[in-house]
Amino acid sequence: MTISTKGRYALRMLVDLAEHQDRGYIALRDIAVRQGISKKYLEQIIPLLNQSDILLATRGFQGGYRLFGRPEEYTVGQILRITEGKLAPVACLKHDPVECSRSGQCPTLPVWRGLYQVINEYLDSITLQDILDGNVQKR
Repeated sequence: MTISTKGRYALRMLVDLAEHQDRGYIALRDIAVRQGISKKYLEQIIPLLNQSDILLATRGFQGGYRLFGRPEEYTVGQILRITEGKLAPVACLKHDPVECSRSGQCPTLPVWRGLYQVINEYLDSITLQDILDGNVQKR
């Protein structure tokens, strides 16, 4: 499993918004400059996050984006699932139930299910607030 640039940049953008939430709505260009990410690339990520009710947006001179909720309400797993889809380590686990014709006799499927569970539990245990607080290495 590899997290795409889209997933990594979405997480960085949301951490940036969480870090600057006391400033109200943040212009996308400010996030782009601080994070060293193309504004155009961030514009491609915004619709995904808007559909998931993570962001609030306003237009105009003071326009920009802010988190809909508090940083402790959003997990890394939730954010990556929005941008990446399922976080399955192998293709056969991307569908539920497993669609592989060998799943009934596959001796390695439990290994991949276990890994998938660990990935989800780990990523779902980390919030944006944890990242801001530097509490990620302690897990």
